[in-house]
Amino acid sequence: MINEHYKAMLGGKSVIRTLSEYATARGKEIGYENVFDYSLGNPSVPAPADFSRTMVDLYEHGDPVAIHGYSPSLGIPSVKDAIAESLNRRFDMDYTGNHIFPTTGAAGALAHAMRAVTKPGDEVITFAPYFPEYQPYVEGTGAHLTVIPADTENFQINFEAFEAALNPGVQAVLINTPNNPSGAVYSAATLDKLAGLLRAKQEEYGHDIFLISDEPYREIVFDGATQPYPAKYYDNTLTCYSWSKSLSLPGERIGYVAVNPRATDAELLVPMMGQISRGTGHNCPPSSIQLGVAKVLDETSDLGVYETNMNLLYDALTSIGFDVVRPGGTFYIFPKALEEDATAFCMKAKEYDLILVPSESFGVPGYFRMAYCIDTEKVKRSIPALERFAREQYGL
Repeated sequence: MINEHYKAMLGGKSVIRTLSEYATARGKEIGYENVFDYSLGNPSVPAPADFSRTMVDLYEHGDPVAIHGYSPSLGIPSVKDAIAESLNRRFDMDYTGNHIFPTTGAAGALAHAMRAVTKPGDEVITFAPYFPEYQPYVEGTGAHLTVIPADTENFQINFEAFEAALNPGVQAVLINTPNNPSGAVYSAATLDKLAGLLRAKQEEYGHDIFLISDEPYREIVFDGATQPYPAKYYDNTLTCYSWSKSLSLPGERIGYVAVNPRATDAELLVPMMGQISRGTGHNCPPSSIQLGVAKVLDETSDLGVYETNMNLLYDALTSIGFDVVRPGGTFYIFPKALEEDATAFCMKAKEYDLILVPSESFGVPGYFRMAYCIDTEKVKRSIPALERFAREQYGL
């Protein structure tokens, strides 16, 4: 008999993927250049030329056995050392290679981090708005995900609701900053308050509470700012990262977990993740991609286009009359819909070939997400469509 749990999941297909597929089909009818597809968070800028040159050089001149052979189960030592050195240099940390576990993207990092610090029946807390895939990620471990209602004033943490939800069953707290879908960047004050509260609750409950920090958008921050590094604020932090956004390598599936050296049992957690891999079939990302990213750790793609696109959309949306919190990073903006039913709002937008994602799946009713990782020229051409949509449908 087939697994009924996964069979049931077939009825819960990702809203984002469904809209993206619609946009592709609509593009075949009218030309994709005429579909203003803000559905999918797929980077729109190329990987750095240095990365491409590095990979070509590896394949032309590297040792074929090393390039194509199995990676050690805990990752390639030289790669792990390079990642640790980069993090120490950038964030004043004291990682060694033994604190780094390479993974297949941030999703693989989250899967290992969650399993390392929870067991079936435990509770994991996250904060709305949140990436919808957190639900199956957590449920796949046997733990339960509790979602804290959003602070819609600025999309930082709703601490009043968080404190009310904390209980001895909570083993981990999952954050995502810069945040998908809101674009919010958690401030130093937010992280400091979060860390203080978690330390107090660890003492009260008599057990560790781990902070799992999902950071694939770490380098996409606007106005010359930087993302404060959560592990600097709280010892029991597992940092989950991917080069999907910073190096525009989503299809390469390469990331890592970095275990804070001051975390409880820090020396055991990476070896434990190696054991977790045995049960999940992870078995490390490709050797060639590990070796490639290790050569370009201090580089990024040309990420400035995202800030350009954000400013264009923010100015246009606010001028039209939308209520929107200005993003501090990522390539998402999260305006309030012009009616309470965000799904109905987004269905009406499709009539104008505007593909917008309703907010219900992000844990917040009445908003919509726009992934503006598209050509700036297309952003500019979408603005008249947004204006016409708001005017004809809502009288703005």
